[in-house]
Amino acid sequence: MRTGAAGRRGTRPESGEVREDAGIELFCELARMVAALAEVQGLRSFTLPYPGFAQRALDRTVTRCLDIGEAPPKSLPELWEWCRTRTAHDRLFGVPASFVTPDVTLVHPVGLMPTRTCLEVASHGSAGGVVTEARTLLDDLAARCGSTERYRRSRQFLARHPVVHQEDRRTLGWNKAVWSRVKELYRPIPEFLIADDVFRRCPACGLPALPHGRPVPVPGRPVGDEEIWCEGEECARPTGLELIRDPDHALLLRRALRAFLVLPQRAEAATLDALDRAGIEYEAVPERLCAYRLRGTGSETLDVEVHDRLQPSLLAVHLTNSAPFADRTLIVVPQRLADRDGYRADFSAALPAVLRERIVLTTPMSVVHHIGTPLADGGGRAHPATANRLRDEE
Repeated sequence: MRTGAAGRRGTRPESGEVREDAGIELFCELARMVAALAEVQGLRSFTLPYPGFAQRALDRTVTRCLDIGEAPPKSLPELWEWCRTRTAHDRLFGVPASFVTPDVTLVHPVGLMPTRTCLEVASHGSAGGVVTEARTLLDDLAARCGSTERYRRSRQFLARHPVVHQEDRRTLGWNKAVWSRVKELYRPIPEFLIADDVFRRCPACGLPALPHGRPVPVPGRPVGDEEIWCEGEECARPTGLELIRDPDHALLLRRALRAFLVLPQRAEAATLDALDRAGIEYEAVPERLCAYRLRGTGSETLDVEVHDRLQPSLLAVHLTNSAPFADRTLIVVPQRLADRDGYRADFSAALPAVLRERIVLTTPMSVVHHIGTPLADGGGRAHPATANRLRDEE
């Protein structure tokens, strides 16, 4: 079954019939539930009455369990624990590897928060979920800014400052005008991200982190003594976590922007640096999150988009559904993802054949090289600076 099957709603099955995609649909619905529940009421409030979307997800899980002959969860806390321990490949879901990595869960087993995969799955489908929320927030910001340059500075601030402390506003170089435009995108740090009256953040990605040995807010397996979680999930933290001992004086960027603006920031900066060094001019594409249209490419339109997505098939489906505007689009991902076993192959396999010539997966280190590659039919031309560089390398 291909990825697109997960987004389809089949007809109501006849009595006794279990649809093959019912588990995938449930997995997607639980992803949306986990993302929404963590956002609106945190992880410590699982009291009756449950929010309507959570009750519907629980009811569908019970129905699915009855269909496959498995004892259903008795409560929302138990369902949350299932999302923490049951992988995509679990019999309850039966999600194929062509959709997401089989061993992923929707709730992080250590962080007890929605996993990055959960947010990516919650963004799958026509509604767009979390990624659409991020896009809407940035569209509203662009409207408030009123000019391309003010928006560029404001967006750059958000990408580089997932957490803002009161003391930051007293430092040299603090831009009051930028802060006035972006401050409504920040919220007080939620209680479930504070342990022992301290908020922690990862020094690598700057996102929230939690230590081992803290209380677990929902029933389930205790967190191990050596386990540490950060929202980026894949960061190395050789120097330990950064501590904010007065979290009441700090603000945290909205989750959607942390996931789909902050996480790609390092790859985006490296990509733009590579373009600048090659003398390639570009301008932001306002309709997309981290996208740029290159100038001087002749009759060919060429876009560069930067993403940091753990699930390559979902990224490919997202790009397919959003219909690339350019003749060619270079999709830049961090090197660590591009080098992962199966990442490039899964991305390509999930693209329709008609788009495989138009959408190319690459990395910040290789993006300039791909700009010099013309369209398959010879209709494109390289940027002059890039063409000269490629001739020099020959």
